[in-house]
Amino acid sequence: MTFRTLIQTTELHHLMQDPQADLVVFDVSFDLTDAAAGHRAHRASHLPGARYLHLDQDLAGAKTGRNGRHPLPERDAFIGKLASWGVGEQTQVVVYDQAGAMFAGRLWWMLRWAGHESVAVLDGGLAAWSAQGLPLAMGESAEPAGSRPSAPASLPSRPAAVTTLDREALLHNLSHPTRLVIDARSADRFRGENETLDPIGGRIPGARNRFFKDNLGPDGRFKPAKVLRAEWLAVTGGRAPQELVMQCGSGVTACHNLLAMAHAGLDGAALYPGSWSEWSAWPDAPVATGAA
Repeated sequence: MTFRTLIQTTELHHLMQDPQADLVVFDVSFDLTDAAAGHRAHRASHLPGARYLHLDQDLAGAKTGRNGRHPLPERDAFIGKLASWGVGEQTQVVVYDQAGAMFAGRLWWMLRWAGHESVAVLDGGLAAWSAQGLPLAMGESAEPAGSRPSAPASLPSRPAAVTTLDREALLHNLSHPTRLVIDARSADRFRGENETLDPIGGRIPGARNRFFKDNLGPDGRFKPAKVLRAEWLAVTGGRAPQELVMQCGSGVTACHNLLAMAHAGLDGAALYPGSWSEWSAWPDAPVATGAA
């Protein structure tokens, strides 16, 4: 079985026991206010065989001051890194974090951007795994999650399974609207209040708000697919996914919304990778504030 959106703890544990499984597990735990916190947390406790990836160092490219806080890296270079981390054509990749998939969603999307669709997020993350009493490791991982030896793999470049829109396309969309922008940030940041991560508060004019944490239930797992589908259709007014663009502060939590939509059978929306941190960095950028 191939997992492409979510995988449950029991499913992953079973896969780890299969000596023939081509499996790679990544821990992308992170804290936007303390860039070293995620790696500390990984060393303290992680799934056996999970490799740690750092949001700033491994999942983002060089910043110019105008391309946002977490610009995408060069695609071919990222594909090369995936191969060096053991991801091959047939590899099942599983990603998780310790923040409700806030960062795992980014890597899930990036694997699909690289043309690799056999990737899933561990539903509930480390907390769900620990709650089941499943094995944990400490320190740096010395062995891969499965029984196969850790070695560089062959991962050819394939067409992206996702789409992106850039700043120019969204500027054009303001005067010739064909896409609805959905902002994944909290409601107060969407209104332009309590902005602590970017110099300017506000939102892209015409955007609607869907806080990424609303995709989760009280237990920290994603809501059932039917519930997510109904909620997303209400937010978007029933628009087709291809008419939607997801954004957030820096192109990270917007991927959480894309994951939730894919799990709900609404795959196909685009990502604005630069998001608010890029949009607001340009002089005279159109900005809206207050209630939508």
